[in-house]
Amino acid sequence: MDFSSKLLERAVDEVSRLPGIGKRTALRLVLHLLKQPNENTKFLTEALTHLRNDVNSCSKCHNISDTVLCEICNNPNRKAEIVCVVEDIRDVMAIENTAQFRGVYHVLGGKISPIEGIGPQNLQIESLVAKVKEGEVKELIFALSSTMEGDTTNFYIYKQIEKCNITTSTIARGISVGDELEYADEVTLGRSIVNRIPFEQSIKGA
Repeated sequence: MDFSSKLLERAVDEVSRLPGIGKRTALRLVLHLLKQPNENTKFLTEALTHLRNDVNSCSKCHNISDTVLCEICNNPNRKAEIVCVVEDIRDVMAIENTAQFRGVYHVLGGKISPIEGIGPQNLQIESLVAKVKEGEVKELIFALSSTMEGDTTNFYIYKQIEKCNITTSTIARGISVGDELEYADEVTLGRSIVNRIPFEQSIKGA
């Protein structure tokens, strides 16, 4: 792709680094921004700068937050003893959209994947196990995607807290094997949360 401007080329190169954005889409977005009033570009730049510099990770669940504790953990109407274990913030948003879950979350920040060099030490597993061992949790709901990596992560965590006196469950398989939670429709995902099954049963059924 030939560019008449090095500045344009650099902008397109940077935008095309974003997931799912190819060079042609990046060019279309950059040209769109060029046509907008300077104020619009300034607002976008400021929003991204503030996001990068000021966003926090919730000290309790590791969700993205503007404050030390996220709105969910800070909500007295949530059932803090029921913890839903998810991969990232997109899964929190997907489950929240169902309006079927009134517990809290624990965001791992990924899944165990030896091929990608991601082990338990690279995820927020230690803090989750600590919560369970401190007696804060009565039920742990595994809500990772039903992939090999998701199942491996679920099983690893289960073995860490197996001797603790808590209930462990997993979302019902209304979500197809291999599917990511964020792409599931709200009704199916909501039913999967409500109709969750004991984790031990999911192991036997594997």
